Amino acid sequence: MKKSNIFYLLMLIVASAMGQEQEVQKTSFSLNEAIVYSKTHNRNIQNANLNIQAAEEQKWETTALGLPQINGKIDYTNNIKTPIEGDPSNPNDPINFFFPKNNLTQSVTLTQLIFDGSYIVGLQATKVFLDISQNYKEKTDNEIEQIVVNAYMTSLLTDESILILEKNIENIKSNLKEAQAVFANGLGEEESVEQLELTLSNLENSMKNLVVVSEVSNGYVKLLLGIDSEIEITLSDNLDMLISEYVTLESEFQQNDIFNNIDYKIAVNDTENKELLYKLEKMKSLPTVSAFLNTNYQGFNSEFSGLFSSDQTWLNATSAGVSVNIPIFTSFNIRSKKRIAKLNWDVSENSLKDIEQQLKLDLKKAKSEYILAAETYENRKQNLALAEKIERKNSIKFTQGMASSIDLRTVQVQLYSSQQDYIESIIDVINKKVALKNLLNIN
Repeated sequence: MKKSNIFYLLMLIVASAMGQEQEVQKTSFSLNEAIVYSKTHNRNIQNANLNIQAAEEQKWETTALGLPQINGKIDYTNNIKTPIEGDPSNPNDPINFFFPKNNLTQSVTLTQLIFDGSYIVGLQATKVFLDISQNYKEKTDNEIEQIVVNAYMTSLLTDESILILEKNIENIKSNLKEAQAVFANGLGEEESVEQLELTLSNLENSMKNLVVVSEVSNGYVKLLLGIDSEIEITLSDNLDMLISEYVTLESEFQQNDIFNNIDYKIAVNDTENKELLYKLEKMKSLPTVSAFLNTNYQGFNSEFSGLFSSDQTWLNATSAGVSVNIPIFTSFNIRSKKRIAKLNWDVSENSLKDIEQQLKLDLKKAKSEYILAAETYENRKQNLALAEKIERKNSIKFTQGMASSIDLRTVQVQLYSSQQDYIESIIDVINKKVALKNLLNIN
């Protein structure tokens, strides 16, 4: 009985542990949830995080070069042939000391860097390298967020297009049914039926294409979120609310600071890196100073096994010293490298000024493009409402025999064009807002 209870207890513990290890897969996402989820599970962002960890390890690797270093060493030598052979049975034979058959040396050396200008610059460079990795991580975050927003909204808009197309097909089928009845009674022309059949066929083909696009869009969202393609997910946000959010950007209009732009930060990193390379070349003309402390034990024996016996005699020697390396003349090699590094630094500073000016122009352009996209969206929204109204009127006139099929098809094509323009204006205004946010580096 006790064994049975213990068995069930163990099974319960194992099952509980397995349940804790298994992460529940999230399958429903609002846009904000999708963005947050991608910041953890998107593989490009995961790689950027790994690069930051590598930069942090490299920072410590460089720092460790200036800290105490301790190394152990064991040397064993077997003199197969010696000039003079000693008496193996007499350990006090001086020949065995001067010409040992077996020699074992154990040593420990402590070294410490006292001064090296290159090391000082290297420490500064590790900080810049870490900043570069972090800035590229931030750039990757921004790019992935932009792509996720675009993919998420495209998927929603594709589904919205399908709903609009379903409504159009339903209306066309109703008109076609009316036209077929009128033609069957000999009161209408066959061309009216054919016109509507042609329109219906085109809409049904468009529907098939949109269904495929919807599947691809949904799959792309899963790819960006790092979710397996076989798992079904739901995009839970309301399209109208998101559109309202992306058409309002008043706070961002008031910001003109491009110094927070991630590309500007990376350009600053590049300038700092070039400056450090110049300093590095300058430091190479300075001496380097290091110190060491060494202790070793030597043992001699005519037999290999004797080296490990309890009566083996070991000779100890300890030494300490300082090493100074002074560059005296390098045929102007250091001078040339220093001048090249200074020229590269000057080039990077000029590039930084160009980037600053270019970003200011890009900011003005991005704001203007967003304002135009928002105005275009409002205009096309009104045009769509007007096109729907005109189509309804002509559909009624057609059923009453007051409008021809050609008239109806004309306004229907106008409606479909307005619907497409409306969808495109939504995508455009979203892309323009995200581009403006990325330019200002607003999360």
